[in-house]
Order: sequence, then structure tokens, then C-alpha cells
Amino acid sequence: EVQLVESGGGLVQTGGSLRLSCVVSGITFDDYAIGWFRQAPGKEREGISCIGSINSDNRGYYADSVKGRFTLSRDNAKNTVYLQMNSLKPEDTAVYYCASKGDECTYYKYYDDSYDFPPNEYDDWGQGIQVTVSS
Repeated sequence: EVQLVESGGGLVQTGGSLRLSCVVSGITFDDYAIGWFRQAPGKEREGISCIGSINSDNRGYYADSVKGRFTLSRDNAKNTVYLQMNSLKPEDTAVYYCASKGDECTYYKYYDDSYDFPPNEYDDWGQGIQVTVSS
């Protein structure tokens, strides 16, 4: 059974930082891309980043809304992907989810080198964790 468990959320002031963790079990971690998504109240789920599998490019991709502020990394010994979030803004307030898919990240790429990640292309999901940024 595939399981993804997020942790590290909470309340932070504008400009602050948080590091989210996504611990993955039940799959061969090296073979899977891990995406991060968020959903604010009354809004659709938004794909914000993805890191490719070790066997593809192991590269981080970012939506324009978080590019330059958020950074992905993988710790393969711990089957964990981290999302370092810096310079947080109130508009980053949402429930954050990690999700897995085989091999490569699935994304749409725009002319400005920003990316969008369609949630329906990702297979297994964590339960989500709240991030609240106060103004």
C-alpha cells in the first residue's frame, strides 16, 4: 500500500519560513516523482512543484507563484521529499499535499519557464497539512 505523509506545517508570519516533509512508503522511492499541491478555501487545487525520480532527471520544477521562494530536495535514505518554503506570503495559506507518480513529473510549461502540474496526473496522495501565513 502506497502511503505519503506530510509534516512540518503550521502558523508563520509573513516573510517567515517552513519546511514541509513528505515521507513515502510502499513504492520504490527512486522510481517516483513527487509533486506538491495546495488548496486554499474556495479555490481549486493548485500544483506548485515537482521533483523528478532519481531515474529520470531528479530535478525540481516550480510554478510561477512559488518560483524563487520554494525549493525541493530528496533524501533517498529516508524516502523523503522536502519542500523548503521561504519568504512566505498570506496568499500561500492553504492545505498542502504531496503526491506521487511514476518516473517523470507531468507538467505544462509556459513561455516564461514557469510550470503547472495537473493534479489528475498524480496517483497517490497524502492527507494534507495546513500552512497558515499571518499578515
